[in-house]
Amino acid sequence: MSKRKKKHSVPEKPKRALSVWWGLSGLGVIVLVGVLWGIFQFASGSVFRQVSAAEAQKLILEHKNDPDFIVLDVRTPEEFARGHLPEKTPMNLDFYASDFRERLSRLDRGRTYLVYCRTGNRSGETVALMKELGFRRVYDLQGGILAWQSAGLPVKIEE
Repeated sequence: MSKRKKKHSVPEKPKRALSVWWGLSGLGVIVLVGVLWGIFQFASGSVFRQVSAAEAQKLILEHKNDPDFIVLDVRTPEEFARGHLPEKTPMNLDFYASDFRERLSRLDRGRTYLVYCRTGNRSGETVALMKELGFRRVYDLQGGILAWQSAGLPVKIEE
């Protein structure tokens, strides 16, 4: 009688252990990728954060003569005409314009932007969109121009 070799089968407990190991190693890979992405963002100089009115004023003053620092007002042209940040004439892109995303995507991703609106809602959405579009250094004026004015900071009104 010939003896046939039985296929080697893994007992149930080691199968479960292997399954757990693979699951944990997959989680480890995800964590590793997240950490590496964070390091890349830090090393590449990426900045996405909210700033107070005082911090925004300080940024504007520090970059007064820096052509790569752009103040971006995402309010409507009518709101812009009623008053905007005075130290550096902001670029005005109307958040509600049908071509807003297209116009935003044409901006230089290598520059630094300070984005604001009236209360911080539109600028917050704009900053998220800028991150998605590959911009690297974007500050968001927390509370918008209303917070700026509440801090007693001046606005410039177009004549």
